Amino acid sequence: MNKLTGQVTLIESSEHMSIVDIDVDGDIFSAIVLETPASAAYLKQGGRVTMLFKETEVSIGKNLSGLVSLRNRFKGTIKLLEKSDILTKVILDYKTKEIISIITTRSAQKLGLIIGDAVEWLVKTNEVFLLKER
Repeated sequence: MNKLTGQVTLIESSEHMSIVDIDVDGDIFSAIVLETPASAAYLKQGGRVTMLFKETEVSIGKNLSGLVSLRNRFKGTIKLLEKSDILTKVILDYKTKEIISIITTRSAQKLGLIIGDAVEWLVKTNEVFLLKER
């Protein structure tokens, strides 16, 4: 499980759900949660939260141009590749933190991924889970 810690910068709520923006070292991540500040005390502007997202939910892009609907789109560098017949584990350096992605080996080959490549990694907002920072 990937884990990053940041500070809540914006909360937009409607009924029983919120979209929460979190600042992690100057990058703004977004998460959709089935809570609001009224139902969850940890949801407050300026509060610290931990974000969790699965390795299988991290997509990798190379030479991307244009806009995509995924709000969580960040730059990283490939630090390590662990290939098997079906899946490849991609370990990225993201601002001195490790982000892990598990993609198909076919995709890794199609992208021509090698250690040292500059790539972008993407995660859908509904795949980011928030926890109160302890």
